[in-house]
Amino acid sequence: MAKFLFVYRGGHESPEPPSPEQMQQIMQTWMDWIQGGTEAGWMVDGGTGLKAEGQVVQPDLVVTDGPFAEAKELVGGFSIVQADDLAAATKLAKTSPMIAGGGSVEVREFMNYDIP
Repeated sequence: MAKFLFVYRGGHESPEPPSPEQMQQIMQTWMDWIQGGTEAGWMVDGGTGLKAEGQVVQPDLVVTDGPFAEAKELVGGFSIVQADDLAAATKLAKTSPMIAGGGSVEVREFMNYDIP
């Protein structure tokens, strides 16, 4: 089986931040989905969310605060899954809570370099 990276972007964008109860429900949905994938054997690493703050190191070694992408393009987290091929991994991505929350999931296969 090949391994794939799910990159989560955007989602749950509304004029007001979610209430604590809504946030708890969102987190429970994610935990249930990750646990289900782990039990089914396709979730390798549930990953984690990412803070919005960070820095970007440029080729000339200049460091800038960022990333400053539009909210809908902001990377919010990641997971690592395994599947037979890209089509199967994409099918799994369609079940992600990110899709139901209005975000997107980028599906990328890891290179297999066989480095000892």
